[in-house]
Formats: sequence, C-alpha cells, structure tokens
Amino acid sequence: MKRVFLIVLDSFGIGELPDALEYGDVGSNTLRAVAAHEQFHTPNMGNLGLFHIDGVEYNHKPERVLGSYGRMAESSKGKDTTIGHWEIAGIISEKPLPTFPDGFPKELLDEFAKRTNRGVLCNKPYSGTDVIRDYGQEHVKTGDLIVYTSADSVFQIAAHESIVPVNELYEYCEIARELCSGNWGVGRIIARPFEGTAPDFKRTSNRHDYSLVPPKTTMMDVLKDNNYNVLSVGKIYDIFAGKSITDMVRTKNNGEGIEKTLDYMKQDFNGLCFTNLVDFDMVYGHRNDVPGYAKALTYFDEQLPRILDALESEDLLIITADHGCDPSTESTDHSREYTPCLIYGKEIKAGVNIGTKKTFADIAATILDYFNLTGEIAGTSFLSEIKE
Repeated sequence: MKRVFLIVLDSFGIGELPDALEYGDVGSNTLRAVAAHEQFHTPNMGNLGLFHIDGVEYNHKPERVLGSYGRMAESSKGKDTTIGHWEIAGIISEKPLPTFPDGFPKELLDEFAKRTNRGVLCNKPYSGTDVIRDYGQEHVKTGDLIVYTSADSVFQIAAHESIVPVNELYEYCEIARELCSGNWGVGRIIARPFEGTAPDFKRTSNRHDYSLVPPKTTMMDVLKDNNYNVLSVGKIYDIFAGKSITDMVRTKNNGEGIEKTLDYMKQDFNGLCFTNLVDFDMVYGHRNDVPGYAKALTYFDEQLPRILDALESEDLLIITADHGCDPSTESTDHSREYTPCLIYGKEIKAGVNIGTKKTFADIAATILDYFNLTGEIAGTSFLSEIKE
C-alpha cells in the first residue's frame, strides 16, 4: 500500500521570485514577515529542513535535518490559487487567467442581474472584509448582490445569509460560472456569505469556490486512470472542479483540515491525499495579520508530529504552498514568491537539499514517479534525489 499526503499551506511563500517586479511584489517574503514575530515557533518544520532551504535566512537552524527539502519556483503566469494548484498538479499556464482591475464589463453584469433577478453592488477590486463593511448595509436593505474582484482572477459574490440563503447564493455562483467563460473566464467564482449587523458584519465559513475545469491532464487524472484513490481535503475539490477526485471532504478552517487529513491517514487506500489549509491565506495573509499568520503556522507545527507519527512505512509526506501572501506589506493580495518543499517518509533520505526547482510541477512528476507512473504532465521528478 503506497500513499502520498500532499499538504498545501495556502500562501506560505518563502521569498520573492526573480520576476517579482512584474507583479509588484519586490521585497515580499511571507516566511520572513511571520518568522520575525514572537508568536512564530515551528521546530518541527525546522527539523524537516524549512530553515535550510536556499535563500531562507533564519537564526535557529537545527543541526540535524530529518527530511529532504528545497524551494519551488512558479513557471506559470500568475500568482493565484488556481494557477498555483494547477501547476503543483502538473499544468504550467502560459497565459494568466483574466483579471478585472476596473470591474467587470456591463454586458456580463447585466446578464448576471437578469439571470439572478437581483441588482449588483460595488463591482470593483476590494478587500473581502472591507467590502461587506462598506456595502453590507445597502445589500441588506435592497437585496442586491455585492460583486467584487481582486488582483486575482476571481468573481466574488458576497451576501448576508439572512437575506440570501447559502444554497441560493451557491446557485447564483453557478450562474456566474456559466457566464464567465472565454474572455470572461476567471479562475474562480467565490461565494462569500456573511452574517451579523452593521458595522460588525463578519464572513462565515460557508465559502464555496467554483473553478474552471483544468485545461490539461493533471497528476490526479493519471492516478485515477490507473485505479489509484485521489482524496481531497479542503478546497482542493473546488479548485479542480471535482475532476478525478474519488473522495472528498470540505473543511471550514485549518484545524478541521488537519483532523480530516488524519482521518484519511487511518484508512487503507492506495494513492494521493491532497490537502489545502486555507486559513493562512484567507484569514491572515489577505488581512495583513502578521501575529495571526505566525500563530497559525505555530499551530500547524504543533500538530505536525501527529501527522508524522501516522505515516506508514511506504507513505510519503510533501508540504508545500501555492503562492505567497506577505501580511507585512501594504498589499492585501497574493505575492509572487518561491514556495517551500519539505519531503519526509521512512524511505526518504535525511538532509538532502534538492535546491531550487524551476516549476511546482516537479512535485506532480515526483508523485507519479513514486507510483511508477508517467503521464502527459509538466515537470521533472526529483524522486531519485531523495529516495533511499
């Protein structure tokens, strides 16, 4: 029985990429920002090699490293969740998904309003917490939907759960997903329900993403086609539009994501368990909350021994990220950064630095190689560098 547990710490970048200037992200370094805070304490990730990765500057480096480690560069054009996860799964996106810095075109919103029978508020790039503060009361009074975007390729719809029930909001997102194709084909439609009263509106945990179907073959396709299990924890199912996922569970926070991953670790299966821990990005990175981000990483690190202890003899653990989101910069958007790659298992060499890989897709190639599979995906396996 072979199992791979791939955990994405959403937005945990470790330093600007060489092309960061093109994305307005010079100086961004999510790890450096949070490591400077007193709440940051991650000895277990340190033992797996986090602080020995090329370019990481940190004073407390353990002498003995238990896993293999390296850093991943993003080859795709973009820095959002969809592009990052697709690349981890073996797709390099030559063109960025469309963004709408001036808001969505009138033609699109007119059709959306016609189909939903509701008006539209905002239609600008906006912080998710600020937009409900500024437009929430008008939404409650009128029932009009708050539609907004960001620097990422997203069409976000916010609505109060007492005004628009969650299932109805999901239906509106499905309409938006149908409309947003071609030149309007954003990576994700995101339901953003909220609750409370003005001025203290708060987003709930009933977020739901509606992604484009991946345009090319992913490692999950290859695994499923060869009768392996592909298990999804968190928003992985949504990011890949459910394609080639054989079992899934959604989660409301990092804690639940960790517990659901541990639940899968208790099961007998052959294949991949793909986990996304979203709080780093959604709750802390986008809100420029350095202490919160530091505490969230510390919490994950405290739970990491439970994950390590649950690994079986042929299991492989890979911890990585999909982009950065430096909470110490003025921007509340994602940042173009290298991501960490920590690899551990009983058959994995200790203390091996795999250096800097040119694409996240090397992870996909390595996972397929671990199952003695090949497929029409991007990336080059580094399994021979790390396996005993």
